Amino acid sequence: MNVIELKGIKKTYHLEELDVPVLHGIDLIIEQGEFVAIMGHSGSGKSTLLNILGLLDKPSEGSYKLAGIEISKYSDNELAALRNHYLGFVFQQFNLLPKLTILENVALPSMYSGSKDAQQHEDPAKLLEMVGLSERITHRPSEISGGQQQRVAIARALINKPLIIFADEPTGNLDTKSTREIIKILKDLNSSGITIVMVTHEPELTTYATRIIKVQDGLILSDEKNESESASVSKNHSRQFKRKPFSLARIKDYCVQAFGSLTGNKMRSILSILGVMIGVASLIAMLAVGTGAKKSIEDQVSGLGSNLLMVSPGSSQKQGISYDAGARMRILEEDIRDLELNIPEIEDEGIVGYITGRGQVVAKGNNYNTRVEGVSPNFPKTRGSYPVLGRFFTKGEDTLRARVAVLGKTVVKEIFGDEDFNPVGEYIKINRIDFQVIGVLPPKGSKGWRDEDDKVLIPLNTAMYRFAGSKELHYLDVQVKSDADMNEVGEDIKTRLLLTHRLPSSERDAVRVINMAEIQAAMEAMGKAFSLLLGSIAFISLLVGGIGIMNIMFVSVSERTKEIGLRKAIGANNTDILFQFIIESIFVCCVGGLIGIIVGAGISFIISKFADWDTIITPFSIVLGFGFSVFIGLIFGVWPARKASLLNPIDALRHD
Repeated sequence: MNVIELKGIKKTYHLEELDVPVLHGIDLIIEQGEFVAIMGHSGSGKSTLLNILGLLDKPSEGSYKLAGIEISKYSDNELAALRNHYLGFVFQQFNLLPKLTILENVALPSMYSGSKDAQQHEDPAKLLEMVGLSERITHRPSEISGGQQQRVAIARALINKPLIIFADEPTGNLDTKSTREIIKILKDLNSSGITIVMVTHEPELTTYATRIIKVQDGLILSDEKNESESASVSKNHSRQFKRKPFSLARIKDYCVQAFGSLTGNKMRSILSILGVMIGVASLIAMLAVGTGAKKSIEDQVSGLGSNLLMVSPGSSQKQGISYDAGARMRILEEDIRDLELNIPEIEDEGIVGYITGRGQVVAKGNNYNTRVEGVSPNFPKTRGSYPVLGRFFTKGEDTLRARVAVLGKTVVKEIFGDEDFNPVGEYIKINRIDFQVIGVLPPKGSKGWRDEDDKVLIPLNTAMYRFAGSKELHYLDVQVKSDADMNEVGEDIKTRLLLTHRLPSSERDAVRVINMAEIQAAMEAMGKAFSLLLGSIAFISLLVGGIGIMNIMFVSVSERTKEIGLRKAIGANNTDILFQFIIESIFVCCVGGLIGIIVGAGISFIISKFADWDTIITPFSIVLGFGFSVFIGLIFGVWPARKASLLNPIDALRHD
């Protein structure tokens, strides 16, 4: 049976603008069971011929039949399957993977065979026993001699029961004793029926071959039978060629190989994980800060109430003279009743008057300066701020100018030492005047220029007569009915106040009306913009981490070029290499993502604890951080992985 048939094989290498012809038309037939030695001087083309015979390189022209199969036009993946199915390789440089044990090196081709059937490949432990290395199966290549490494390479070549073994200068780096051992093993394999094709420049080794072919200048110079050696009786090695199926078992093998590669290059893997970790941690922390800020702003907005207009005296200008706010018009308590009666779009009891100032609060030996506000009794309804402890003061208490107070949480903490303390029933002094605490306001969680929890509320009339000593209100909150146009109501309020205070309509700037809905919308927009800004910064951090992974993966491809060439030589196809590198990248990103989530949560806690800033970690941010890290690993891992998968096996094996 002819296992190899070459007709008119030519090979030309294209080096930029220069074409270098190496083979000029080779015709060759090799029968099953032969031991063929190919000899020739350096540059004669013998190695190129061997690479084409071993499907590591493609001819430029000609026909190549392997076991009767015309393969000259096969794709890279089909050639990889044929190499794995029919061929074994023994290289001069051994080409063992240094991070794997010799047992794992021997078993490596079976991973790419696509079959878990024990009859399709040999037991790697038995092969190592056959070559005399049964006691070294857990050693790594660096822990054994050159001759032993070559025996491991021979065992690896036999794992998938090949029809042909190609040996490229198999004894070139060995001493005399090791050379005899390797040649004896090859001869014994040939005697068992395996076809051996060996390239050598040592004439004494040709005495073991059954056929000697000499190559010169890209042509076969001579083809002689070695009469001293007879071809062994071939065994029936015929097998039906099957394409490798894609299965979960192969994915598992890819993962095992990827994990082994990552653990074998710990520093590179740690740097990759660190890049992703920083990106994900930044994303989690930034989103937590942004969400916390947004929640804080929402709390402030909700504290403003709904459909509110804020009415206050405005500054006016007359004959080039500017007046302070309130110089032309002062808002009084009577204006509240007048507006409620004459503007129907205002909610019932929907106006709150304010008198504000600073006061010194004393209780339990503690002294604290805070904001004191005199407000109308309908403040809770208008502002949606009902006491969480106790009650709010009534209209009767306001009319009687009762000395009662409702405290904010910050004041409770500063005066009584604990914000969770219940001060209802306690007495405090405000500017040396005794007040009884009747309630505690709900916490607003406000941040920024003013703390909404740092205040004391007292009845409006009490503030006018006992605190401020003035009947002038500083401003009003006006709650408008939901179906009314707030801008029109604002203009009606201006018109009415100018009328009751006998001011001409031309001085509309004497009254200032602020639409709180517009402020709410502005604050909400600011919160969204802040969250978007922080999220963008975090995204950039993650993107930088992804680019770092891509760079490291490119470095990995460059460092592992010979490994890629070896894997392709023993049967790995483009998909196998692609998946392995992508899985490595995704694994790095997953680990970095998980660590980044933990670190990001820790950073958020530190910011919340020591910077006094609300941070909120949402399930969405965790899913986004982890999912995006995997996505980054996939995207930034594909390019280097694809580059690795497209490498020509013989070029990769020659890479320094």
